Amino acid sequence: MKTRDFSFELPERLIAQHPAESRDQARLLLLRSTDGSLEDHAVTDLPGLLPDNSLVVFNDSRVEPVRLPARKQPDGGAVELLLVEPFTGTHCRAMIQRARRVQVGAGFRLPEDVIATVIAKAPPFVELELNPGLSVEYLRRHGSVPLPPYIRREANAEDLDRYQTVYAADSGSAAAPTAGLHFTPELLAQMRAAGHETAFVTLHVGPGTFLPVRTERVEDHEMHSERYSISSQTSAAIQRARSAQRTIVAVGTTTVRTLESAARARPSEPLAVGTGETQLFIYPGFRFQVVDALFTNFHTPESSLMMLVAAFAGYESVMRAYRYAVSREYRFFSYGDAMLIL
Repeated sequence: MKTRDFSFELPERLIAQHPAESRDQARLLLLRSTDGSLEDHAVTDLPGLLPDNSLVVFNDSRVEPVRLPARKQPDGGAVELLLVEPFTGTHCRAMIQRARRVQVGAGFRLPEDVIATVIAKAPPFVELELNPGLSVEYLRRHGSVPLPPYIRREANAEDLDRYQTVYAADSGSAAAPTAGLHFTPELLAQMRAAGHETAFVTLHVGPGTFLPVRTERVEDHEMHSERYSISSQTSAAIQRARSAQRTIVAVGTTTVRTLESAARARPSEPLAVGTGETQLFIYPGFRFQVVDALFTNFHTPESSLMMLVAAFAGYESVMRAYRYAVSREYRFFSYGDAMLIL
């Protein structure tokens, strides 16, 4: 397939610049993959829309304020670094403007006189040695929320709360697993009261998630690597659901990639407990082994995330759903509305 096949027209006014007033008040477009039919709902309808006794799996990675101001050495020119997990300690990766022009050995002065030296580069990333090393507390003192580039404003106090899921636990992401931004403690409780089980995985989202697919052919794209982990409780919950033929619902594309990566590592066996690395690229033609239903946001044109959704629900159905969402003025991207694919 061609990357341009995943393009669509999107008026800029539909790109959400701020979250909805309440997390669960977003609109929800239901796409039934069996017949391609579309229904308009609200996120608060979700407990009643899911098949009975569903297992709903979330990504509990926590976003940290990993955008850091810096000064070039020795001239003092201002730059910004976007750190990549792992972003604590004495070594990390970072995205930086015009990374191709940055030379190995270049230095940057960060707040509190931390010196970052470039020891390797693989544009748009550079490898940094930090003296002294960074801590999460340091990031929270000096960093800012890494909002996606299509949100055309500076991060503010609201984003510190809203660009984070209510169940975030394991620190490590440079971008939010945004499908989860729609959930409140009340909605989670309503889902459990309706008979649905919940479970959590962790995939630390890197800023590479913002990078467009630049290859002409979809198949030639290479995904960035991300670290994930699966607990014994979640592995057991997945195994019980599969054995009972209950519906497994992934909240977000990062959850899909975690579950399907683990399944590919051990076909026909319980998902391996522990940590792993994944560069799994899911596009049409992919055979899903774990995920039966998907709750997700609307994604950017020609992105790997949109290709994953098309792989799950079918290319024609997804493109029709996106055109419908535009016509009905759904809000798009990280702070926008949601889609449920059953």
